[in-house]
Amino acid sequence: MTKNTVSVMGIIAAIVLGYGIAFAGSQSGFVFMGWSLFALCVGSSFLIQWLGFIPAFVVSTEKFFDLFGSLTYSGLVLLVWFLLPELSARDYLIGGFVLVWAARLGQFLFRRVLAAGEDRRFRTMKTDFLQFLMTWSLQGLWVSITLSAGLAAMTALDKVPLGLWALVGSLLWMVGFAIEVIADHQKSIFRLNPANRDRFITSGLWAWSRHPNYFGEILLWFGIAVIAFPVLKGWQLVTLISPVFVFVLMNYISGVRMLEARADRKWGGEESYQAYKASTPSLWLKPPSR
Repeated sequence: MTKNTVSVMGIIAAIVLGYGIAFAGSQSGFVFMGWSLFALCVGSSFLIQWLGFIPAFVVSTEKFFDLFGSLTYSGLVLLVWFLLPELSARDYLIGGFVLVWAARLGQFLFRRVLAAGEDRRFRTMKTDFLQFLMTWSLQGLWVSITLSAGLAAMTALDKVPLGLWALVGSLLWMVGFAIEVIADHQKSIFRLNPANRDRFITSGLWAWSRHPNYFGEILLWFGIAVIAFPVLKGWQLVTLISPVFVFVLMNYISGVRMLEARADRKWGGEESYQAYKASTPSLWLKPPSR
């Protein structure tokens, strides 16, 4: 199977899966001018990525890829808020959490790639039309599925007062968000010290987990799903796959797996790194043994 064939299949798979999540999340949802608002948001997610792909490919840059993803999350929330005739407390709560998370992560990733000069994941693919287009298409799917539970709840016709589910979900989101922000800050400070060049971090939350920022990311999306749950019914319940999707993606596909492979190549021969790996979970937080 050629690389072009794989890329085309990836684009088609992203569109088909996007259609599937659009169908499931649209049940019992608000309709705008004959169109499901949920489905409009999924379609907009892909359209925004394809529009972003055009200048990115023309100038062969990946520097605003992650920023575009974060802006898409924010744009979909604002679209829902603008088009819904009436917003509930749950709509504001979910949308507010997503906006805060997207604004923080988007600017963080954008500043990081500017400082680094490149995102190594895109060194070869940004010059390959089909492969680069597949990557942007997959980001459209990523946004759609990750946001699906919260989006289904916000666009649902039935509105339920906030209760225990919202409280538990909010606490999960706040803990997850705090972990992600603190872990990213600790690593940024660590890298600013010239003495730490080509060293791996083992302090702060990184003594509890080898990837605490990803743990925080997964936890906050579980929180969004918990907040959304009381208003979901029928096919909308399929959107609860959102945090599971984030977990699988972060742990087995893009995040932990890729970074672990890179770390093994770089520090695999060092005893200190092997000891760190043996005593520290790759994802879950575990207090370091003294």
